[in-house]
Amino acid sequence: MAEELNENTVLSNSKAVRFLVNGAAALITVTCVLWAVEAQRWFGWTFFPQSVLALILGLSVFIAFLSLRANRSAGGVIPWFDWVGAVAGMVTFLYISLQYERLSQAYGNRTEECLILGFLVLITVLEALRRSTGYALLSVVAAFFIFGLLGHHVPGEMRSLEVGWNALVTDLGLDAGAAYGTPLQIGAEVVVVFIFFGQLLLLTGGGEFFTNLAMAGFGRRRGGAAKISVVASALFGSISGSATSNVASTGVITIPLMRRSGYSAEDAGAIEAVASTGGQFMPPIMGAAAFLMAEFLEIEYQKVVLASLIPALLYYFAVFVQVDLIAAKEKISVADSELTDVRKVMREGWHLTIPFVVLLVALFQFWVEAQEAAIYACIAVVLLGSVRSYAGYRITVDSFLNSFVNAGKITVELILILASAGFVIFIISTTGFAFALTQALVALAGQNVILLLIIAAITCIILGMGMPTSGVYVLLAFLVAPAIVEAGIEPMAAHLFILYFGMMSMITPPVALCAFTAAALTGASAMTTAVKSMKFAWTAFIIPFVFVFGPGLLMIGDAGTILLAIATAAIGVYLISVAVAGYFSRSLNIVIRLLLMAAGFAALTPAGGTALGHVIDLAGVALGALVLGREYFVGKRMAASAAE
Repeated sequence: MAEELNENTVLSNSKAVRFLVNGAAALITVTCVLWAVEAQRWFGWTFFPQSVLALILGLSVFIAFLSLRANRSAGGVIPWFDWVGAVAGMVTFLYISLQYERLSQAYGNRTEECLILGFLVLITVLEALRRSTGYALLSVVAAFFIFGLLGHHVPGEMRSLEVGWNALVTDLGLDAGAAYGTPLQIGAEVVVVFIFFGQLLLLTGGGEFFTNLAMAGFGRRRGGAAKISVVASALFGSISGSATSNVASTGVITIPLMRRSGYSAEDAGAIEAVASTGGQFMPPIMGAAAFLMAEFLEIEYQKVVLASLIPALLYYFAVFVQVDLIAAKEKISVADSELTDVRKVMREGWHLTIPFVVLLVALFQFWVEAQEAAIYACIAVVLLGSVRSYAGYRITVDSFLNSFVNAGKITVELILILASAGFVIFIISTTGFAFALTQALVALAGQNVILLLIIAAITCIILGMGMPTSGVYVLLAFLVAPAIVEAGIEPMAAHLFILYFGMMSMITPPVALCAFTAAALTGASAMTTAVKSMKFAWTAFIIPFVFVFGPGLLMIGDAGTILLAIATAAIGVYLISVAVAGYFSRSLNIVIRLLLMAAGFAALTPAGGTALGHVIDLAGVALGALVLGREYFVGKRMAASAAE
């Protein structure tokens, strides 16, 4: 596995190389921030958005070739051919940026100039993508490229429109709907600003604050180490764009803490992997999917945040319940006897909560654009972080300037992913593949919506294997979501459905990147860790079906419907989590676990999913209450007898 390109990547020893890479990275962030605040209006400038996107993409290619070697290792001596790739990519995109107005009118004629430019765009972006992310997404792009060329030879309904080599290569390199399409535009205009916000927050000690807050709040409780992992990963993951980097960032702290407390290596790795993966469901960033989803659905970003909040909280609630009951079952004690308290953490770091207040007020009180709200939050971080410190962290002029460099480096992989996703979107749109696949999935499932959803879920997991969040979502949004929507499902539910199952590839064998990363930190079996991760994350396999048939969980419907849906779902999640853990006030036998499982699924059943409506929900709640009530009193009697 290649070393991840980030602010700590070790470059060549040459000061000139470091200067070039850091300068290019800072320029990416500065360009995106200026674009987000519409700085061009200050000077009365007008230009094609694709000109800006070409510049940003060229800088990303330049950084990737100079920072990552052909074997995907980071840093080291730069061979001559990497210099050629870096310079060729930068010059190509700079030329396109400066000449885009003319090229946008000329490329339809398939001139030799446009063909050469398109070819250079294609090979430099894909090679940079391979170096930064590996072969999974590259293989997907290559497969669709081949289909674009040969799809008209495919028999049956999947046959595509014929697209020649010259037309395909030229369009992929220059068309506004390809490399410079919606995914890259949203990434550059919105996501980079949020990544910059996250970097500023880390400079002020935000990472330590989140972790310390979780440790102070839950460290002294039963199974506190695992609860710290769940809460810290949820908080950090909510602003992180990568599930695997979330594991690496918080796991180095939480996994040793869990091991010292008494959790097995497999459980510790699985808990961290599941908690980190959940960060991609948790607003506000959701691995960049929230912004992309808002654009695809043509709705406000705020509506995506509200819709995704309850399912994400239910996901973490299930994990929290399981780690608590495992701690009780295995008699796992507190995380550490010498922990600070919440009041002390908040007294020292209260100012770190203000930027989030600013962000939320701007988004939900004044309903400003997401990137504008993020800029306000960035300003709040800088102002507060320059006058107050936390754990020795304070923003200085040097660290503030370095934050532009750090954000730019982290952004490189995302930009390359989104540009490559643009290639795929253009091909499936031009060839008609998306429409053909939609029809094929609907025909395969017939009139059975459940069967369609199961087929879609399996497809999402397979297509998502080894791919980062934004790439997974964009691909599935065009390939799978239309079939679900065509079956009559609420579009928001359809898109969250594919996001959940796409992300489940992170913990589902055989390619479970998050689980494998966590296993590397624990030294446990990677496959065993992945299997245990699936058990902890059972809600992510079930809840999407619930909100598809009961959109009340997505805040859709009247207040009474929404509240009842949330209440019964929370009870159902609790009952099933107890059954999965196999412990309540004592160890549970198989009969009790099956009863709780049945009660939980009944409580989870959406009222609109059956003819009986809320009867099944209420029956499940009643059965669960009876079973747990009995277990509670039996457990108390057994404890009293043991004491005597």
